[in-house]
Amino acid sequence: MKKKKNKKPRPTLKNKMTGVLSFSDYRQPQNKVAYGFIIAFLVIFSLIAIMPFIYLFFTSMKTVTEINSTDYHFFPQHFTFQKIIDLWQKVNFTNYYLNTFIMVIGCVICAVVFNAMLAYATTIIKPFGYKVVDKLVLLGYMIPSILNIVPLFLQISKMGLTNPDIGYLTMLSLWLSYGANAYYYMLFKDHFAKIPQSLIEAARMDGYGEMGIFIRVVLPLSKSIIGIVAIFSMTASYSDFLLPYLVLGNGSLQTLMVGIYNMSSETLDESEFLLVLVLSIIPQVIMFLIFQKQIMGSNAQSGMKE
Repeated sequence: MKKKKNKKPRPTLKNKMTGVLSFSDYRQPQNKVAYGFIIAFLVIFSLIAIMPFIYLFFTSMKTVTEINSTDYHFFPQHFTFQKIIDLWQKVNFTNYYLNTFIMVIGCVICAVVFNAMLAYATTIIKPFGYKVVDKLVLLGYMIPSILNIVPLFLQISKMGLTNPDIGYLTMLSLWLSYGANAYYYMLFKDHFAKIPQSLIEAARMDGYGEMGIFIRVVLPLSKSIIGIVAIFSMTASYSDFLLPYLVLGNGSLQTLMVGIYNMSSETLDESEFLLVLVLSIIPQVIMFLIFQKQIMGSNAQSGMKE
């Protein structure tokens, strides 16, 4: 017979034994009042945080007459999802989302693979001159990214990667730009430094080469940091505007952010443009809801030192 796994009890106030106050402390009247104020404070600020998106959504569902009317009302008089379908077909959101998806996937792969390989080289292999490479990467992190845009774009142009005739290969420069990110490199480097050296030596004694150790030992032990870098690069590349705008221009490969910028007021009215903004925000909200544990966990671990 299979043994039943002991499920961990769900965290409730009754079994709370950690933190500043335990369950027995909450029985005291003054602590109950303080706890109530804290909950009310969190609820109020949560509503303040989500209120702009809710306001944007309901305003976008109004007609132009309702938006410009002096008789203000929060909810639209005629609420219908047909407006979203009509706008989707009018703007061709499918093409924008497809281009954005391809760019994001390429950026995530390059951010994970190239930054992890460089961190593995400087942290575990340590070839001659690795300290110089490490210092140069850290020096590059101190330079504001906006200062790199002009020389980076000139270099991309000289390589011929702004030519729309090469199709999705135009996005290669965008992918590689995320594969050379100092912040992601430092995250990998910090994590790789915590891997026991005995595991690396044991793998070398078993006959693995450096690439075999990287793929079979280091990467399986780095799933958490890979997930964090993937999430960060996913959200950053999705909302990136300036470099995709310079590289992709006004062609058919525009990402969602570039497409929104190029949408003119002649084709969309105020209500439709607000709805476009809502549709552009939804994927990021979904990503946060799916990966919120990893995102919050990465923020908590960034201040910890072993």
